[in-house]
Amino acid sequence: MSLTTTPPTTYRAILRSPYAARLLTGTLVGRLPAGMVPVAIVLLVTAEGGPLALGGLLSAVYGLASALAQPVKGRLMDRFGHLRVSGPATILNATGLLLLPWAVSTGRPAAVVGVVGLAGLCTPPLETGLRLMWPLVFPDPAQRRAALALDTSTQGLIHIAGPLLVAGLVAVQGPDAAFAAAAVLGPGGAALALTTTPARIRQTASTSGTTRPGRLRSRGLAPVFAAVAGIGFTLGAMNMWAVSLADRHGMPLVPGLLPSVFSTGSLAGGLIFGRRAWPGSPTTQFLATAGGFCAGLLPLLTTPSPAMATVLVAVPGLFLAPAIASAFTTTRTLAPAGRLGEAYGWLILALGTGHAAGTALAGPLTDAHPLVGPALPAAGATAALAVLLLSAQRPALAEPRP
Repeated sequence: MSLTTTPPTTYRAILRSPYAARLLTGTLVGRLPAGMVPVAIVLLVTAEGGPLALGGLLSAVYGLASALAQPVKGRLMDRFGHLRVSGPATILNATGLLLLPWAVSTGRPAAVVGVVGLAGLCTPPLETGLRLMWPLVFPDPAQRRAALALDTSTQGLIHIAGPLLVAGLVAVQGPDAAFAAAAVLGPGGAALALTTTPARIRQTASTSGTTRPGRLRSRGLAPVFAAVAGIGFTLGAMNMWAVSLADRHGMPLVPGLLPSVFSTGSLAGGLIFGRRAWPGSPTTQFLATAGGFCAGLLPLLTTPSPAMATVLVAVPGLFLAPAIASAFTTTRTLAPAGRLGEAYGWLILALGTGHAAGTALAGPLTDAHPLVGPALPAAGATAALAVLLLSAQRPALAEPRP
């Protein structure tokens, strides 16, 4: 008779584990500016009399700068540790956010773009850092999977709470207050996560190891990144489609309601996914959840009314968090030793660039051809599924790592 027991995998047990709630809360609060700043930039520019298009462009610059820097920051974390990268990045990001209202008030485009770009490039890699620390908090694979599912599921709260907080602050105090709040929340949340024992242990483990020279190489990672980019494309295109629906039907609440319902579905799906062990390898689970995500988007091709569309998006939302969680788990199995932070950075970059591409293409295409609106989100999901299906037979995708 074995004396060993299996650790419980309920979310209550996960959150009651040492450091888990603190790491999750700190990371969510520290990343809340990611949901605040893009909206705050648009409102700041328009409040200063600038065009909406300029606000949208600067918001996109911030998001792209943040995404493009992720692999570099991930590799630096692999080499120098979490604290030495996220700590300075948090301070520089907060400084940039505090300077942004001043830069916009000067009316100098170069100054504005420079400050926005600096703030975006210095966004602290808290998401990557959290996922590097989960194995230290949960050595048991089942608990680690549940923690990752909980972590991934709650990410949508950033993009729900962030814009709502900005709207409230702008209404009461003006756009400057939104940037001041983001500059406080980011470092505050980061400090909560970075001062934990797992963060210090991870720092010691990173600096005592070595990072392989050269480029990150793994035959299986490229299709994973490409598939995640397709999912990101879907998210960007869906947001623009929601705006188009609101304009054509005179329903201004749709751009807020549709993403909220989609994010709520994602939260529910992620929590369900993390409650039990599912059959198959991480790659198989990624393929299955990507398939469900794609299938859930197909009813939107019937060009439903705004109200029906808002209800229908909950179905693909159920598969979003499980698909992203499976992508991170698959990346962990395929990344070379000592390069996991960089691999996570590339995964986040793929999601961000796909989102930007979906937003950029969906705007003009949906305005010119309204029927294209619901087709573009389905096209991104279909591309993601096709990449995974075509690469499913590669032996590299089945290489396990304990």
